[in-house]
Amino acid sequence: MMGIGAWLVFSACDQPKTTSSTVSSSPSPSVSAPKVVVYNAIDRGTFNRVAVQMDIPIFWIEDKNGNRAIDPNEVASLQFYPTQGNWVDGGRFTARFEEVYRQMQQWAKAPAFPKDLSDAEKTRRQLIIEELDQGQPTLVFSDFTKNSPQDKVLIRHMLAAAKLIDDLHGMQRGLAPLETQIPKDDPSSHAAFRRNWGPKCGAPKTEKNPACSAIPKLPDKIPVAMYPQEMQSEEGFCEKLAKQADGEKLMSPFVVVKKEGDKLVTEPLTEAFQDLSEKVSKELRLASDGLGAEEAPFKEYLQAAAQAFLDNRWEPADEAWSKLNATNSKWYLRIGPDEVYWEPCSRKAGFHMSFARINEASVAWQKKLEPVQQEMEDELAKHIGAPYKARTVTFHLPDFIDIVVNAGDSRHPLGATIGQSLPNWGPVANEGRGRTVVMSNLYTDPDSQLIRKEQAESMLDAATAAKRSSAQDPSLLSTILHEATHNFGPSHEYKVQGKTDDQHFGGPLASTMEELKAQTGALWYIAMLEKRKIIEPELAQQTYVDSLIWALNHIARGMYTDDKKPKTYSHVSAIQVGFLMQEGALTFDPAAPAVNGKDKGAFTLHFDKLPAAIDKMMKVVGGIKAKGDRKQAEELVKKYVDGDMVPMAIIAERSLRHPKAAFVYGLAL
Repeated sequence: MMGIGAWLVFSACDQPKTTSSTVSSSPSPSVSAPKVVVYNAIDRGTFNRVAVQMDIPIFWIEDKNGNRAIDPNEVASLQFYPTQGNWVDGGRFTARFEEVYRQMQQWAKAPAFPKDLSDAEKTRRQLIIEELDQGQPTLVFSDFTKNSPQDKVLIRHMLAAAKLIDDLHGMQRGLAPLETQIPKDDPSSHAAFRRNWGPKCGAPKTEKNPACSAIPKLPDKIPVAMYPQEMQSEEGFCEKLAKQADGEKLMSPFVVVKKEGDKLVTEPLTEAFQDLSEKVSKELRLASDGLGAEEAPFKEYLQAAAQAFLDNRWEPADEAWSKLNATNSKWYLRIGPDEVYWEPCSRKAGFHMSFARINEASVAWQKKLEPVQQEMEDELAKHIGAPYKARTVTFHLPDFIDIVVNAGDSRHPLGATIGQSLPNWGPVANEGRGRTVVMSNLYTDPDSQLIRKEQAESMLDAATAAKRSSAQDPSLLSTILHEATHNFGPSHEYKVQGKTDDQHFGGPLASTMEELKAQTGALWYIAMLEKRKIIEPELAQQTYVDSLIWALNHIARGMYTDDKKPKTYSHVSAIQVGFLMQEGALTFDPAAPAVNGKDKGAFTLHFDKLPAAIDKMMKVVGGIKAKGDRKQAEELVKKYVDGDMVPMAIIAERSLRHPKAAFVYGLAL
């Protein structure tokens, strides 16, 4: 990519503002006092927004001294950009920063489009800026300056591996031919392409506008590299593949489907993407070399994962990973192919990486929940009923982790995964030995907290909003219970009539039903924990409200992508909100004032009716999963997702007044 500044020209009037300051108590009259440059021409919000539009790896963390100017100790350089930031040296801004700041001032007044653009191209570039502005740049920052030299070596190898995982997942998505079509003088399109994993716009206000694209000519279909390209234009090609005689093999998560003559054959992921897979393996082995005996379990996982990137055998890596926990390593890493939501059939595992530090607060929650986790499984099995039977559960309760970087399929355009239970397949998953984590440092920044508060106050009545807490516990508890429920009841590997949920429901609907089970469990277990005095009634009510806000914000994102693929969490949210409205536990009064005093029409949670309504919903959802009842699952979607019970337009209008978090990553070594 052409470097920032190579194609922008500025006039002398665009210089930063300066003030004079003396540096000595008695300066010599013959020596001029040095000028101190005060960078206060752009407010913090505009600065960070423009930096995204210009594809500059810089972030203004906060105005620490309240002077409304950016200072050297308030700047972070960002990872995973095509260029690197060099903004501060010796406590002072560099000449590079001064140059870029001047350019940002001009861009903030008007984006610097070339003069000879066609009207259509101007419109496209303006739409891309609108797309980017629907994301609030949100910094995840990690300070390793006081860590040991051995830690810093590990971190550098993790950063190198993360970059490779980004490239690897980009290859899975088939992005290389498209990236070359981005105009070189268009930094905003480069930024959007990287953020969105391709040229298509994905933010709520622009995703269905065909003119919004990071490349001038957006193809009707963007084929992924996991299936033959010519097949992907066929209607229902996923179902056709699954119904082949060797359909189970073709739809395996860890293979690419290719055509050899008239035959469909499979190729292991690590062979299909051999070069990058081998490079990831090398970084993981180098990272493991510097670890001592105190990190033996983590070292074992690094070596097992390194081998898996060579032989496509992920189960040994899962075994090593399952032995890690918050007490035997200070690091968290998950690297490999896992989730399937990213591709059209929702069957192929996407390469991803999450690297984090262990947050020891998780130990306290584990001590509270470990004594009752088998009871949680037993109670759910009893409530769901036949044919599901309770099993012995042995999974680790959630560890809290503080994310350092996400890469590949874990780096989402807007928002982020805040809880995860893995693996999805194999003996570790089948035997309940998987690992569950909660990303405890996401959405904790002041910008995210303010947006969430304003969104809630625009949609809730005063009584419900009064139960909302700005503390982290309600959100963490909801996430803990969601992830734990993935390990309770009928999960992905549970079979009824000899078939798994993928085979009963099909990939996208199977994903929706598993996430619906997990999020319904997150609501259902609250009453159980309150009854056993594990949580207080106040926290129970705060968690109900937090879960409602989560659901409303997902509804605002729309139910389907522009190519009609279901949005999993939006479907989950619409079904839950619609079900609770049907049962009278949640009501929407079009005439009631929202707590912000500006909006008319508000939701009210009726806490006295919630437990019974959630009980009923859990029985319905759990029963569908237990029986593999596709017809009833489709009826839920038809009634609550495609029906008109939920006031989706009102929810969207109010939620989308605010940008969604678009996470960026910075660190100090």
